Amino acid sequence: MRRSERKKSKKLWLKIPIIVVLLLLVGVGVYAFSLYHNAKSTVNEKMNEPIESIDTAVTKKKVKDLEPLNILLMGVDARGADKGRSDALMVLSLDPDSERMQLISIPRDTRATIVGRGTEDKINHAYAFGGPDMSVATVENFLDIDLDYYVRMNMEGLEELVDELGTITVNNEIAWNDGKYDFTEGPVEMDGDKTMAFVRMRKQDNAGDFGRTKRQRQVIQGIVDRGASVGSVNKIGGVIDVLGNNMATNLDFEDMKNLFSNYRGVRKNVDNYMLEGSGTTIDGIYYYLVPDEEIQKVHSMIADIKS
Repeated sequence: MRRSERKKSKKLWLKIPIIVVLLLLVGVGVYAFSLYHNAKSTVNEKMNEPIESIDTAVTKKKVKDLEPLNILLMGVDARGADKGRSDALMVLSLDPDSERMQLISIPRDTRATIVGRGTEDKINHAYAFGGPDMSVATVENFLDIDLDYYVRMNMEGLEELVDELGTITVNNEIAWNDGKYDFTEGPVEMDGDKTMAFVRMRKQDNAGDFGRTKRQRQVIQGIVDRGASVGSVNKIGGVIDVLGNNMATNLDFEDMKNLFSNYRGVRKNVDNYMLEGSGTTIDGIYYYLVPDEEIQKVHSMIADIKS
């Protein structure tokens, strides 16, 4: 499927993991919600959107028993009535026992069977066809796993999130200038707009996608570090407002309190992985093909997170 260069560059930053939202809330501390009277209503009335693909009762029991959880994270470029596509798609696994967290990225062009349609297509199209419900069902089928929660964020809200925190700081490894900002080597302080420029850059990095992915991780860490600072606690009201306007999840307020109280130790050990495959063109459309052996490997990684 052909897209203009403008659309391609605009979507590059959509791959920034939605895990940033969860890590931010973990870093700040769930009980900071109690400082703001509108937090509970914002979460339950604006952010909470249950779906049929996930049995809430089963998930709540797993949380109560402190069992490992799998969360589907989706970054969506949605404008107006257009649903958009989940151009960032990841499975976040949490195990409170081993205090371990695992994030597995699924390339947006991955060819998969779209559950509910019975056709093979790019996995990120599932969201456009059937929203979070179809995305959850498709990823569960693709990796043969059970998902307990989903988090969907309109990635236009990420810039607002950084600005609400003030600024973030990253350790930049490559010096470049994009015509608007000068990125020097070493510590770089960035507001929301500069953060987007930092993660969008691709042509001046010899490492290509690997370099851009590393910068995305740096941004995540920068937001988490800023969110965990004492000064940022006073900003939680504004952060909740930003999330309320840009985020949807089947987590309700009580789920968040339980999750971030009992699973916060998972931040101690973080593993990252991206499905490996190869690109090809089928009927004039580019797809990313993941071999069965790789799918089984990732399935085992998720199933055996406690090991």
